Amino acid sequence: MAVATITTKPFDTLPSLKRKPLPAGLPREWYETHNRRLKAMRLAIALLDSGVYHPANASNRRIRSTAARIGIRPPSDTTCHMVRTLIR
Repeated sequence: MAVATITTKPFDTLPSLKRKPLPAGLPREWYETHNRRLKAMRLAIALLDSGVYHPANASNRRIRSTAARIGIRPPSDTTCHMVRTLIR
C-alpha cells in the first residue's frame, strides 16, 4: 500500500530563494492580501502533495497541521477558506 508523504520543504530552507521587494506605497490591505494568497498557495501545494485532492477533505485542523509540518505559522479561518478554494 502506498503512503503519501509531504515533499514540500519548509519555506525558509528552499535553496536560492531570492525575494524581490514588494512595491512601496500601496495600502496595507494589499500587502496583507498578497501575503495571505502566498501562504494559501504554499498550503494548497503541500496538501496536494500529501494526497488531499478534494476541498471537503481539507478541514481547518488538517490545514493547520500541514502548516506546522512545513514550518509556517498556523493560518486564520480566512486563509483556510482560501486554501480550500485553491484546491478545487
